[in-house]
Amino acid sequence: MVEIPTMGEHTVGVVLEGGGFRGMYTAGVLDVWMEHGITATHTVGVSAGATFGCNFKSLQVGRTLRYNKKYCADPRYASLRNLIFTGDLFSKDFAYTELPWKLDVFDTETFQAHPMRFTVVATDINTGEAVYHDLDRGGEEDIEWIRASASIPALSRPVHLEGRELLDGGTADSIPFRWMLSQGYDRCVVVRTQDAAYRKEPNEFMPFLRLWLRKYPRLVELLANRHERYNAQLDELDELERAGKVFVVKPSEPVRLPTMCRDPEQLQAVYNIGRRDGEATLETLTRYLA
Repeated sequence: MVEIPTMGEHTVGVVLEGGGFRGMYTAGVLDVWMEHGITATHTVGVSAGATFGCNFKSLQVGRTLRYNKKYCADPRYASLRNLIFTGDLFSKDFAYTELPWKLDVFDTETFQAHPMRFTVVATDINTGEAVYHDLDRGGEEDIEWIRASASIPALSRPVHLEGRELLDGGTADSIPFRWMLSQGYDRCVVVRTQDAAYRKEPNEFMPFLRLWLRKYPRLVELLANRHERYNAQLDELDELERAGKVFVVKPSEPVRLPTMCRDPEQLQAVYNIGRRDGEATLETLTRYLA
């Protein structure tokens, strides 16, 4: 049995931003936390924050880095071939089935035993609403919710769950710190995947997206103004951080990776930045949690 870390006297909510392979930064931070016995009462993950953050609840140090480095260049994992023949850039059959159940097995027993509440965010593409869904079993249905949270519009088919058509949670709520604050925990910790100077620009592919996704006008609207909502979130988060109401870990330097990164060393480099920043902020984080 894996020893489950225990909380201190405070309840703690952790928020994990998405960002595709930039999530390797988050993986580095989380591995440092797990190595030092830092856990949370509740974690919410968006997109890559969900796909990689689930290992925070299953306590699988190093798993995110290991399987991504091993399979990032494998066309079965992510490729234009997958997109053309299945409608999904990241393969449902390989990335979300064969990999977690056969090739680098997800520890469902520890996931279930860990008392941490774990929530993923997806976007209902018909209503435009953010959907916050708790995962507690770590089984096939939970993996489908994680896949929904990480399914990029136009590069993925909608995921059908509970009567909804779902795609990337970051479209509706990129950094769900407001939602986490509403849960009433004593402390809130946010892991970003963009550096302090970053601000999002308008989506240059909007003419294509308006045509391709015309069946979903609410989704198109979200994509068109996402940069404005995201930048407003960053401004609000900065204010909360200055006021001491949240603790934010963010890249100490820009991390840039393509949507399909096939170079394991690039992934390692971003992971290393996450580890370095996780270690550098460990003392102040420990004080904040205490």
